[in-house]
Amino acid sequence: MTRRIKRTLRSTLNMIQCAGRQKIFCIGTNKTGTTSLAKALKDLGIIVAQQRPAEMLIHDWARRDFRRVIRFCHTAQAFQDVPFSLPYTFQALDMRFPGSKFILTVRDNPEQWYASLTRFHAKLFGRGKKPSYDDLKKAQYCYPGWAYEVFRAIYATPDADPYDKTTLINQYNTHNQSVIEYFRHRPNDLLVLNVSHEGAYQRFCEFLDKPCLRQSFPWENKTADIAAPTTCQLKSANQDEKCHDRTKRTSHR
Repeated sequence: MTRRIKRTLRSTLNMIQCAGRQKIFCIGTNKTGTTSLAKALKDLGIIVAQQRPAEMLIHDWARRDFRRVIRFCHTAQAFQDVPFSLPYTFQALDMRFPGSKFILTVRDNPEQWYASLTRFHAKLFGRGKKPSYDDLKKAQYCYPGWAYEVFRAIYATPDADPYDKTTLINQYNTHNQSVIEYFRHRPNDLLVLNVSHEGAYQRFCEFLDKPCLRQSFPWENKTADIAAPTTCQLKSANQDEKCHDRTKRTSHR
């Protein structure tokens, strides 16, 4: 059975199981503990959406076209990371799925978040150093060039410095502030959560009215556990990118 068929069958089964259930949207920026949060949700028996198909909706988000994002939300009960972690998405989801729960994960401070993001991307995309746009174009994630397209869609950073600290931290702060302001008069619908803080897991379970299964959140997606791309993967990037470009041109005919 092919991977695509398995994915389709799993999505169909999830749609049946999640029909009528309250949605949970994890809307914190990437590298704020969102993977640990997803693991904790799964441990509670909550169906969490597949991340890779959701990430492929980045261009819909860039156009502020949430129709396919909303359709995707019927495939599971909980959602995290791109495009759910980006500005504007949570407002569209709140309108379409009233009564949902929203969780905004944060770090101790913006500097800590920026350091975590750049360390993670340096290992994943930059061979140990902060990636350039050229590195992002060659990155083997989703498809060659996806990481570059995402950065261009989200951050208006200069070509010479895609990880411009001021721009990224401003985006992080603005997103968090807009979420908190949006839910200011609805405290029961939003949980602002730092997964590293003592008592965070208990607050998380209380927010979802679920029993606590442990004392603290699992630590997932650690930078130290991420394997750097191999030389073979880097050499094949250009060839794969050409193949993807042909596929995109065909799909738009």
